Amino acid sequence: MTPTRLLASCTLAIGALCATFVAAAADYPDHPIRLIVPTSPGSTADVVARVVGENLGKALAQPMIVENLAGAAGIPGTRQLVSAKPDGYTLAIVSSNHAINPSLYKSMPYDAVKDITPISVIGTTPLVVVVAENSPYKTMADLLKAAREQPGKINYGSSGTGSVLHLAGELLKSKAGVDMMHIPYKGGNALITDVMSGQIQVSFLAIPSALAQVQAGKLRALAVSTPERVAVLPNVPTLDEAGVKGYSYDAWISLIGPAKLPADIVQKLQAATAKTMHEPAVLQALSPQGFVAQGSSAEQASQTLAAEITKSQALVKAAGVTIE
Repeated sequence: MTPTRLLASCTLAIGALCATFVAAAADYPDHPIRLIVPTSPGSTADVVARVVGENLGKALAQPMIVENLAGAAGIPGTRQLVSAKPDGYTLAIVSSNHAINPSLYKSMPYDAVKDITPISVIGTTPLVVVVAENSPYKTMADLLKAAREQPGKINYGSSGTGSVLHLAGELLKSKAGVDMMHIPYKGGNALITDVMSGQIQVSFLAIPSALAQVQAGKLRALAVSTPERVAVLPNVPTLDEAGVKGYSYDAWISLIGPAKLPADIVQKLQAATAKTMHEPAVLQALSPQGFVAQGSSAEQASQTLAAEITKSQALVKAAGVTIE
C-alpha cells in the first residue's frame, strides 16, 4: 500500500472511530446508571442522592440505581467509582469527606483529584450547634463562657474522627479560643441520642439530621455554621452573630464520575443536574430540611474540591488528627 493510500485509510478509520464516539455520546444514556453513595442508608448524602437520583433519572430518561457502599469514610465506595469505566454509567455522590480524607490517611487507594471527574456541586448542608433541651446553655455565649472557665471539661461529639462534624468543632475551638474534649462516634444516630440525653454536652449536626429534633423541642439550636441565617431556622443566629467572628463551615455534596469522563457526557450530566436542582419537586423535598440546592458547573465543582482540600488540610493539621 502506498503512503498516500495508507494515509487515506488511516484518515477514514479515525473518522469512523470519531463518528462512532459522537454517536455513542449523542445516545447517552441508553441504559440505567449506577449511582454509588459511599455512605450509609439514611445519611444526609444518601437522602439527597435518592431525591436527586430519582429526578435526575427522569431528566436523562434512564433510571439511576442508588447503591450504598458505606464504610471507612467513604473510601471503599469511592474506590469502586474510580475503578469504573469512564462511560457515564457509573457515577457517585460524595460529600465533604472526599476532600478531608487525603489529609487524614497516610495512604489512599486513589487520588481524590486526579482519579475523578467533578460534574456538579449538588448543594450544601449547613450545620447547627445543638445541646439538649434541658441544657444549662441557653445561648452560644453561655456555652463559650463555660468552655473558657472550664478548659477541657465540656465535651463535644462528632460522627467520627476527621468527620465534617469533628472539623467543625475544631474550627470553633480555634476561632473562639476555647478547649473542649472531642468524643467521636461511629455515625450520627447514637450521637444524636446522647446529645438529647445530655451525655454529650454539645455537638455540631447537619441540619437535615437535627431539624426534626430541634422542631420537636428535644434539642436546642444555639447557632448555625453559615455566614447567613438558615431559612428553616430563622431565629437561630449564625456563629458570627453569636460572637465567633469569621466562622463559616458547612458540608457539601457533589456528583462525580471516574477520571477521563468524556467532556460531552460531563456537559450533558451537568446540564441535567442543574435543571434537576431547580425542579419544584426536588426543592420541596430538600429545602425544608435545610439543604441548599446548587447544581454548579463542572468548573465550579473542581474549584470547590480544590478549596475544600486546602481548608481541610489546615484544619486537620491544626487539630493534629491522623488516621492509619
